[in-house]
Amino acid sequence: MDSQTKRKPNAREIAARIRDEIAAGTFGPGDRLPGGRTYAKKLGVSLMTVQGAYAQLRDEGLVEGVAGSGTYVRDTAPGERTPRESAQRLTDVQAEVARVSAELGSLVERIKRLEEALGSVAGELDA
Repeated sequence: MDSQTKRKPNAREIAARIRDEIAAGTFGPGDRLPGGRTYAKKLGVSLMTVQGAYAQLRDEGLVEGVAGSGTYVRDTAPGERTPRESAQRLTDVQAEVARVSAELGSLVERIKRLEEALGSVAGELDA
């Protein structure tokens, strides 16, 4: 039996999950997202965590809150990028940022090794 408890998602991870669902078409324009309390209970997180995720999606222009009714995937005006297109673009950008970050990490390691090698060569020349 697995004694480890499953880590609970944070607001950023919940927002990414919903963004992916919008990009995949699971939630379309006008669709209501799960109620905050119900979703929080399902995920085992606080209501504030879900509200933070919904706020992030609102800031990204993917959803809008309707007082007393819930949070809905935005419906767009003609010619405006749909939430699905926006979510897909955000997902693509996040993947590219992750790729570039990994590449930068690799470059930093290569620079450190070069600096160490240059230090060794300089030390031999001084001797």
